Amino acid sequence: MDKALHNAVKTALEADHARLAAYLHIETVSAQHRGIKETVAFLKQSFLELGAEVQVWDEFDGNPFVFATFQAGVNGNANKTLLFYNHYDVQPPEPLDEWHTEPFNLTEVDGKYVARGISDDKGELMARLSAVKALQQTGGLPCNLKFIVEGEEEVGSLHVAQMTKAHADDLKADALVWETGGKDANENFAITCGVKGIVSFELSVSTADVDLHSSLAAYADNAAWRLTKALSSLKDDHDHVLVAGFYDDVRPLTASEQRATEEMSFNAAATRTGWGLKRPFVTEDPKTALVNAPTMTINGLSSGYEGDGVKTVLPKYAKAKLDCRLVPGQEPQQVASLVAAQLKRNGFADVQLKFLLGEAPFRSNLDDPFVGQAVETAHEVYGDQVTLVPNAAGGGPQAPFFDAVHAPIVAVGANWSGSGAHAPNESVRVADYAEDVLYTASLLTAFGKH
Repeated sequence: MDKALHNAVKTALEADHARLAAYLHIETVSAQHRGIKETVAFLKQSFLELGAEVQVWDEFDGNPFVFATFQAGVNGNANKTLLFYNHYDVQPPEPLDEWHTEPFNLTEVDGKYVARGISDDKGELMARLSAVKALQQTGGLPCNLKFIVEGEEEVGSLHVAQMTKAHADDLKADALVWETGGKDANENFAITCGVKGIVSFELSVSTADVDLHSSLAAYADNAAWRLTKALSSLKDDHDHVLVAGFYDDVRPLTASEQRATEEMSFNAAATRTGWGLKRPFVTEDPKTALVNAPTMTINGLSSGYEGDGVKTVLPKYAKAKLDCRLVPGQEPQQVASLVAAQLKRNGFADVQLKFLLGEAPFRSNLDDPFVGQAVETAHEVYGDQVTLVPNAAGGGPQAPFFDAVHAPIVAVGANWSGSGAHAPNESVRVADYAEDVLYTASLLTAFGKH
């Protein structure tokens, strides 16, 4: 590994610490409409200070997108362009009483940076800008760079599809590096090449115009029971979804995807302990399920009286929120339609389905040269502890980016298994953060050479 690059990364990290702290200090909570203008202004200035050309795209009736471009240095490859996707919004900090430090003040605790957004995803963007600075100090950028930073990821990336269609020419690139990633429970650095999709919906049912006295359960139906019976009809005791056609469009894993899945590490004991799981796993093959098994999850239930004490009512109304995690081949609207049809088929035509949001799944071609380059560079920085993951179990708007750019997408970053991205005391380890900057700079160097 280039000693000059090592030293430049160290210098950049020291110089950029104040910028990282200032960025995290802005309370950019999209769900609460806080800090958006201040954050956009901060990002614009940060990119300009590094010599980028910056545009703010605010024509989509939502939080603005920040788009920045850097040209390759004199000795760089002007024919190669890498696009970074990040987001500047963060989750609300609540519950505040569970934080050990102030959530929007960057604090170093036991070798970790702690703050809301340090892992998801403000810290990652600042690490990438430190990599840019380090490369600028060691001969210039090895390729063209583009950054697209959105402000609605934490509320569903509501306008990404519109943006990618409207600005496909601006976003054009040879490869795309996604928002973040990091190390798994076995300390393996993961190169993740896709995401599951999601469809989120509500199911609701009314059985009366008013809540009734519970004694009338002798003859009147109960909305809570009605809904739970409907929910129960959608899955069997082995976690298999009973919706007709639900699995029909699931694309089987390719040979490369199957091999990568088998080689993934999964620490069952650490997973059980870390999450405090009280029940057995619902599958005998967690690795394959995480990659290529669609799911159906009840996110929440509400009906009747839920306050303290006793109120003996027979609920008139019940509602449940659900999501399905989808895999390549499945489409959100189609899956929602299949669920609605199954409820009717099961005798629950009175249970109404309301579509909330959907994101398509995506998976890069694992045999793409850029994926191989990302893995090779990871071995140079992290040694043997590197794993290739076909796709994450979570979601994100990768599909509309691919439809616009038609380039491979990989997710890498500074997270660790205890980062707690949406939880109190969100963190990254300081050493991982520095390694991530070195990895990013090294990947860009390799990318520019080939």
